[in-house]
Amino acid sequence: MDTEKSVEGLMQKAYLSLKTSDAEGAQLALNEALKLDFEHPEVAYALKCLSWWLERLNKLKDVPGLDCGGYILSQWKHFYRFLDRIGPWEYDSCLYAVRHFVFSQALGFFEDVLGDGENQHDPGLLLQVGRCYKGVGNFEESIKYLEQAARFRREDGETLSELADLNALLEETRAAKALFREAFFIDPQGIEIRNLESELILRLADRVREAGYSGQEFLEWMPVYGALYGVFSVKRELKLAEIGKLKQSIFTLENEIRGRNGEAGINLLIPRLINRYLWLIDHYENTRADPALIEETMLKIKLADPAVYEQYRN
Repeated sequence: MDTEKSVEGLMQKAYLSLKTSDAEGAQLALNEALKLDFEHPEVAYALKCLSWWLERLNKLKDVPGLDCGGYILSQWKHFYRFLDRIGPWEYDSCLYAVRHFVFSQALGFFEDVLGDGENQHDPGLLLQVGRCYKGVGNFEESIKYLEQAARFRREDGETLSELADLNALLEETRAAKALFREAFFIDPQGIEIRNLESELILRLADRVREAGYSGQEFLEWMPVYGALYGVFSVKRELKLAEIGKLKQSIFTLENEIRGRNGEAGINLLIPRLINRYLWLIDHYENTRADPALIEETMLKIKLADPAVYEQYRN
């Protein structure tokens, strides 16, 4: 059989079509492949994914022009839930092609909005444009927009995590580790792991899942395990005001945990508190503080979670 007319050849043709934003050509190629093998799992999977997105993109006619790019990106969380239902997540070539297609569509709308005027200083828009460029594999353009967004949003976990992820993809590992550590300290709940692509963070995420954590708990434990496994190993000196805020945050969390006494929500507070203890220990070590302060904080970790204490000691 002619390679281009085989199932595999038609799938490759479909994926190439998606990367050039030719959704109609991709759908035709996949339908041809399905005729050759009605039970081929990847063909069926790809058709389901493409149909899902085409249905959403068809709704753009009812979305105001300025909001079209944002609408497209807002659908990713829904798409992830769709993928969880149809499973598995093993068809990387398919998902990469779909991702490239979708981000290309969104990017076109964002570039129209961005223009060359005041929107060039909109951090939310800069973040979305940077995400889109990353999604289509143009890392050189992506880094420009994400760095601009981060200059406006120095304390935004989502922005810093996207910039960290891109640095990891560019093999700027030191910068990536520092930025990931910062992002997960600021706002772990604001980070969407499935938007991240680098092996650095995905391997860590796998280890946290293997430890039995999921949902909101999973996100709170990410920085703790990042410290334990040396992923978040690049640290910076804290400013005087930051030290005060860190200690106040620890005091508040300790009181909240005591007040709840095992009630709902405490499972989120414990890893959040341990993460702050780890930052405080780093500060003590960086400033060569009295070793008794480090030991006192270590004992607090032991009380919060003995297993984490043992891992950190070792």
